[in-house]
Amino acid sequence: MVLVAIVHGFLLALSLILPLGAQNIFIFIQGVHSRTLISTLPAIVTAALSDTFLIVIAVEGVSLVILHAPFLKNVFLLAGSAFLVVIGSRIWMSASRIGNDHVPLLPAGKRILYAASVSLLNPHAILDTVGVIGTNALNYTGWAKWAFALACALVSWIWFFSLAFAGKLLGQMPFLNKSLFVVNKLSAIMIWLIAGYLIATLIFSLM
Repeated sequence: MVLVAIVHGFLLALSLILPLGAQNIFIFIQGVHSRTLISTLPAIVTAALSDTFLIVIAVEGVSLVILHAPFLKNVFLLAGSAFLVVIGSRIWMSASRIGNDHVPLLPAGKRILYAASVSLLNPHAILDTVGVIGTNALNYTGWAKWAFALACALVSWIWFFSLAFAGKLLGQMPFLNKSLFVVNKLSAIMIWLIAGYLIATLIFSLM
């Protein structure tokens, strides 16, 4: 049962983390603009720890409260939208500095803040974790349940390190500077679109 739980958790978490979202875009961009992979650790570790935290409380069932508290959901939507607008703006402005000696990487403190915001203030991530991972965890008890949770969390750690590494490799290719400019612009636009969708969701929920 434990082995089944591990395989189940790994495949489930992988299917949830693969789609392009603000969290993935942010980690990838940090990798693109980093001088060394170590400099991306604040963002990677924060995002992975945030996912692990959400997975643990989902498996415990604590986060189910959020689904039944409209006020909390609205707060998450508003705060998440605001942070995404800021993050999108920073990524958009950094595009103009690509190709210069200056590497437009945010200070460690801001990287931690932004990584946490796109992880913990992202309603889609919360609903996926609670509604999908939390629900599937109900199939297991005891060690099997925590093996399931561990497998889910492991996916986040592996994925974010891999994503930052892929961005780092792309950022090391000088002839791709113009492409990176486009990547930054498109990334900022996608993040703004996500923020717009969250705002629209909030408005409709209040109507």
